[in-house]
Amino acid sequence: MSNTQVLMPQMGESIAEGTIVTWLKAPGDRVEKDEPLFEISTDKVDAEIPAPASGYLLETLFGPGETVEVNKVVAYIGAEKGGSVPSAPVATLTPPAQPQQVATPLVSVSAQASVEDLRRQRSSPLVRKMAQEHGVDIRQLQGTGVSGRVTKADLQTYLEQPKTAPAPAASHSKPALNGEKFKYSAGAGDRLEPFTPMRASIAEHMVISRDTSVHVTTVFEIDMTRVVKLRAKHKPEYATRGVNLTYMPFIMKAVVEGLRSYPILNSSIVDNQVAYKSQMNLGMAVALDWGLLVPVIKHADELSLLGMSRQIADLAERARTKKLKPDEVSEGTFTVTNPGVFGSLFGTPIINQPQVAILGVGTLTKRPVVTEDDAIAVRHMMYLALSFDHRVIDGATADRFMAQIKAFLQDFPESLL
Repeated sequence: MSNTQVLMPQMGESIAEGTIVTWLKAPGDRVEKDEPLFEISTDKVDAEIPAPASGYLLETLFGPGETVEVNKVVAYIGAEKGGSVPSAPVATLTPPAQPQQVATPLVSVSAQASVEDLRRQRSSPLVRKMAQEHGVDIRQLQGTGVSGRVTKADLQTYLEQPKTAPAPAASHSKPALNGEKFKYSAGAGDRLEPFTPMRASIAEHMVISRDTSVHVTTVFEIDMTRVVKLRAKHKPEYATRGVNLTYMPFIMKAVVEGLRSYPILNSSIVDNQVAYKSQMNLGMAVALDWGLLVPVIKHADELSLLGMSRQIADLAERARTKKLKPDEVSEGTFTVTNPGVFGSLFGTPIINQPQVAILGVGTLTKRPVVTEDDAIAVRHMMYLALSFDHRVIDGATADRFMAQIKAFLQDFPESLL
């Protein structure tokens, strides 16, 4: 049997590279086909990659922390332990870049644009935004990233270069607000730890979202007493079907009803237009020891409470075990995040672009509440916080959406169980 090439997989149509997190096998180890061989991290998902064949891992060409183009050889598997491998890596099998896979360029690209030009334009959204703000044609820069892509450091180096005819500084001008203002001064015992690929991606996306959307947050207090009673009543029945009934499916069903009435919250902004989404794909943020993933419940409006419960449990478990597929973390239209599981009363979550709203779920607590007949009773209370993009959603619309969710949860229809 000839050696088998292990390739960096393409984990989604728009993914051009992946970062190796760790090798689960060492050279010389026996591997079985479909056995987890190495872990990768991309902009979309962390995943374990299975071995394409059985045999012995002969050699790994890239180590942990290295970023590799998709379809490039990263290792070899052979039939015999200690077998020989090619003296040089096989040429990449990456197909020519297709127009639909290229991020929106800052300038028009002619039909004769080189592959190198296209790859530079596929730099991160943050780099492209910075280049646009400074009037820089990103194609003219020589990048140090994968395939010559321009990194943030490349762009900053270019911007810091002295220009031939600098404008005279105003006598009272303030210094530029750049990274130089926040230089790090090492202290005794400090430890520097580089961002993981996932943390770097999260940081970039959060900055982009804050720079893109006009964030406003509204907070509603919800009496969850009826939901608590319904859950306690039906939990044994759900357990017989292999499902642990939690509070999240109730909240997701309420969100679906709210989005039906206020579809503007299930939209995106496209060139001063509102794109109303035909599908309700609800993202649910899952906290992991190494970061955060947002698997997506597709067609959530078509699911029963039981089906919703199964989807939530399945996606959360596979997020924690790195078994998610690329299409299971994409195409979300609205996101729900649950910091309440850690005890938070409420927060002001950042919108998951290109969506226009995100719902934060606070912790469920028992508190004394004054009822409508002026009695004091112990009720199960929860705060829900909606962050929304004020460019397209007015405060009144956001509050009506939240009021409907509140009413639905406080009088949750038992027929849905």
